Amino acid sequence: MGLRISWVTASTPGVRLGEQVAKDMIAVRIAPDMRMAVVGSPAYLQRAGTPQTPWDLAQHRCINLRLPTRGGLYAWEFARDGREIQVRVEGQLILNSLPQRIDAAEAGLGLAYVPDDCVAEALASGRLVRVLAEWTPAFPGYHLYYPSRRQHTSAFTLLLETLRR
Repeated sequence: MGLRISWVTASTPGVRLGEQVAKDMIAVRIAPDMRMAVVGSPAYLQRAGTPQTPWDLAQHRCINLRLPTRGGLYAWEFARDGREIQVRVEGQLILNSLPQRIDAAEAGLGLAYVPDDCVAEALASGRLVRVLAEWTPAFPGYHLYYPSRRQHTSAFTLLLETLRR
């Protein structure tokens, strides 16, 4: 068992949501836009009621996401009529895994803020119910980014050509 250290530099390609790519980088879209969803189980919503606005989340058990980089909690992002807000939600559960948050929501432990494509089947089957749909924004999808002033390997150039098709 050994320790492996890798350095990520400004010249290293990476993958990020489109809005998080630095302006001096070239970005190639590799996924469609992503929409978030606030979801809960029918049993939870029957017990706790259905929030009508993001401010109503203060009255709900929300399943938080711990950010891996700095350990902080993710603020849920909402937008409506050109107005963007971030809500720091309260809840007894703080998880750092998407499948765990979805499972907890299905188990009736609270509301979760997750990518809607990850819960499409649970929504279709009725295991989860989407709330605040008119408040959840779409985000630019994932992009491969890389510096514009660097010579690339032939393999990386081939990857770029394939992604651009």
